[in-house]
Amino acid sequence: MGTPEPTRAWGATRRGLAEAMAQLDGALPGSVVVRHMRCGKPGCKCKADPPALHGPYIQWTRTVHGKTVTRLLSETQLARYQPWFDNARRLKELIAKLEIASAHAIERSEGWAAHPTNTTTPTGSSRRTSK
Repeated sequence: MGTPEPTRAWGATRRGLAEAMAQLDGALPGSVVVRHMRCGKPGCKCKADPPALHGPYIQWTRTVHGKTVTRLLSETQLARYQPWFDNARRLKELIAKLEIASAHAIERSEGWAAHPTNTTTPTGSSRRTSK
């Protein structure tokens, strides 16, 4: 028995994406923001013209078990873990591409691409088309 059609269709693309994912070493989710802020002390240099704001404050924010967690990072920590933040963004891109390649594979394998019965409009709503 040969290889099932879904495995062959778009297989090279899916393998290439899997290889790219395998190259990633660590991925930290969430977002990193570098902020400069004013304090509440009257007469502080942060309220001068031009202001000398406090900071930088590097904030890493993510969701853990449905709760928002924020950690302050030093500039050294940010430099050390920046590749992992970049990897998380890259991983999301690769997963999105893998999902697209997999959807194309099943559409081709099942013959759905040649005879669509459902299409999505640019607004994202579905509409029914005749065969």
